[in-house]
Formats: sequence, C-alpha cells, structure tokens
Amino acid sequence: MPRFTQASDIKVGVVGYGGAFNMGRGHLREMREAGMTPAAVAEIDPERLDVANIDFPGIATYSSVDAMLEKSDVSLITLITPHNTHAELALKCLAAGRHVVCEKPFAVTTEECDRMIAEAEKRNLLLSTYHNRHWDGCILEARRRIEAGAIGDIIRIEAHMGGHHPPRDWWRASRSISGGILYDWGVHLLEYSFQLITAKMTEVSGFAHSGYWAKQSKWAEDANEDEAFVIVRFDSGQWLTLCISSIDANPKRGQLEITGTRGSYIFDGRTWEVIQKADDGTTVSTRGTNPKSEWLAYYTNIANHLVKDEPLVITPQWARRPIHVLDLAGQSVQAARAMATQHP
Repeated sequence: MPRFTQASDIKVGVVGYGGAFNMGRGHLREMREAGMTPAAVAEIDPERLDVANIDFPGIATYSSVDAMLEKSDVSLITLITPHNTHAELALKCLAAGRHVVCEKPFAVTTEECDRMIAEAEKRNLLLSTYHNRHWDGCILEARRRIEAGAIGDIIRIEAHMGGHHPPRDWWRASRSISGGILYDWGVHLLEYSFQLITAKMTEVSGFAHSGYWAKQSKWAEDANEDEAFVIVRFDSGQWLTLCISSIDANPKRGQLEITGTRGSYIFDGRTWEVIQKADDGTTVSTRGTNPKSEWLAYYTNIANHLVKDEPLVITPQWARRPIHVLDLAGQSVQAARAMATQHP
C-alpha cells in the first residue's frame, strides 16, 4: 500500500454533502483534525456544494463521483451516500486507485462486502467503514469494567432499540435502499457486541414482522419491517440477540444488556449499571455516567495506518461481520430456518 510521509500529504474528499446530520462537514472536519487535508467534495445538489465552499473555502467541488475521480488528486474518499450505493461507489473509487472509507453500514449484502474486499486487496488499498462508535464512551466503559471482572464471564448479550412510532419519511425507511430496519442502529449495536464476544459465529436466525406501518408509508411494500429480531450463536456457547422495533410500546432499558456469571451490565449512550446478587441474596446495583466518546480516534488511526503503517482498527473484515449477520438474518426470515455463517 502506498505510504505518505505525513498526514497532511493525504488529500481527502467526500462523496455526499447532504444536509442530514451534516455528515459531509463532520467527516472533513475530523479528517482535518487528524492531520489530513480536505481537498474535494462530490455532491449532486448544487446548493449543498455552495455550503461546502462556505464550510471549506476554496475546496474543489464536483457534481459527480466520476468528475471527482477524473479531475481531483484526492488520495482518500469517504462515501456518505445511501446504503445501497456503497458497494458500487466503493468499487469505482478503488478501481481508480483511491483509498476508501464507507459510512455505516459497510454495504447491504455479504457478497457486496466480499467484492469490495477483493478489489481493495487486489490494488493494495485501504478499505474501511466509519465505525466511529467503536470509540463511544458507553462501550469503552463497558469493556473496561467487564474486562476487570464486573460481571464474570459473559454468557449472552441482548441488544435492543425500539419504540412505537411510524418511520420517518426518508430513504432510510425504504428496505431496498437502506437494507431494512436493522441496518441503521443495528449495525452499531452488533459492532458494540462483537467487542465483547470475540468468539467465532456459527449460526444466525432471523425473525421479522412487516406491514403495520407500510400502509402509512410512501414506500408501501418496500417499507422497512415493523420489527426484526436476530439470534447469533457462537462456537463458545455464547449467544447474542438483536431487536430493532417500531411497534414496541414497552421497550427495554438500555441499548445492551450483558449477562455474565456474576451479574449483568446494562448501558445506553449516557449511563451504565452493574447489577449483582450479594451473598445474602440481596440485589446490589451500581450506576454511573459514561465517559466522553473518542470519535477522533477513527480518523487518527486511518492517518497513522497510511503514514506509519499502524494496524488498522476497523478492517474491512471487521466491518463485514455485522453485515454478514444482517444478510443471513434476512435470508433466515425467508427460509424460516437458521443459516450457517460463512465468515465466522
């Protein structure tokens, strides 16, 4: 893989500068803070290109990815586009000799991930996914306490997020574009979980209900599921469940509940709690607030990998793991049976 003398030599660009969450601005600012040089933006909306010029005076702007690849000398491109476009755009950028970061999720199917990984390996290029939440304060604190023995050995993880509400009127509510209800926050919760259960996956089962909110959605039959539920088995005997719901009137506390041999650990983005049983049978609860997240660590690692050959934290193989689970879960729903994993 070509190396750079210093981080500022890495010219970076983004594909997509849409208004939602101001992700384009956020990525370029983080890359700049990590020492890299913002150089280009590709965006189909000319008004958003004007915004990019205000945010980064003098930055090169293009109305298409093809134009950016033809006219710009950017070394690293971050894709901030709808989920079902990640694979096609990544393959195009890799074929043009550019390092690539995809926003989450990495792609929609395992096959797409495999093609992207093969292309990056063929051309000796960096390929990664912006799993900034790998450094969320909640998972950093959970790892620290659990590794110190707070709940003993992990037996299972229950990951969940839900409420009772119709989906928003945007592309993330379209199953063919987004991948389905599991592909937004579900990817984050799986990535948290894989930091805690490191054993090999062996089997995935998926369950889903659709149709309740579809009648109120412009996407109709293409609307996301109302709820989806996944079970992942590991060769260690541990297991993981994931549930994302828009029809849950009584959602569970937290985002992850980790059950161990000596207690349970529950966390959300703000707080954590350890629940244990004392020798006399009473319940002991300890609570606290999570530390700040360390999102800049993602692009700092990317820069250090390209300059100093520092090991890449979010490898494409790591990013493929949650996609493989969600892909198999969808197949399991259709087949009504568990699916064996191909990538452990």
